[in-house]
Amino acid sequence: MRTLVLEGIIKAPLTEAPPKADKAALAEIASKVDAAAKKRLGRSLSIREVDAGSCNGCELEIHALNNAFYDLERFGFRFVASPRHADVLMVTGPVTTNMREALERTYAATPDPKWVVAVGDCAVDAGIFAGSYAVVGGVSSVIPVDLHIRGCPPSPMQLLQGLLALIEK
Repeated sequence: MRTLVLEGIIKAPLTEAPPKADKAALAEIASKVDAAAKKRLGRSLSIREVDAGSCNGCELEIHALNNAFYDLERFGFRFVASPRHADVLMVTGPVTTNMREALERTYAATPDPKWVVAVGDCAVDAGIFAGSYAVVGGVSSVIPVDLHIRGCPPSPMQLLQGLLALIEK
C-alpha cells in the first residue's frame, strides 16, 4: 500500500496540459462576437445543442465553452433548453435513423431566422460512421446547414471562430 501512495506522490499526473492562455485573442473574439450579435440580432445569440448520434467528443468541447477559461456568456452567447428560444442549432454527430425525426422536429420548432451549425467531421459527412445501417448521413442530408465546423473534435477556439463567422456573414 505504501508503494502505491509513494508512486502517486512522486509521479506526475497523466493529464493533458491546459491550453495556453491567449487572452488577447479571446478578448478580440469577444469584442467582435458581441458587436456582430448586437448588430445582427439586437441581443445575445441563443444556442440549442442537439446530439444527433455522436460519440460525445464534440459535446465535451462544446461544454468546455461554458467553463471559466472560455466563458461563452461573455461573448454574448448562451445555451437554451428549448429550440423555441434558439437562434442557432449546433448539431453534433452523424444523424442516426432513430434521431432523424427528432432533429427534423427540433428544426421545425426553432423560429425563423435560424442558423444550423454542423459541428465535427461526423456532422459534416458521417465521418467514421458513414455507410452504417444505423446512420442516415451528415446533418445536411436531413436539414439545411449554414456552417460546417470541421475537426474531430473541433477545439473551443474553432467553435468560437465558427460562430463569429456565422454571425458576420
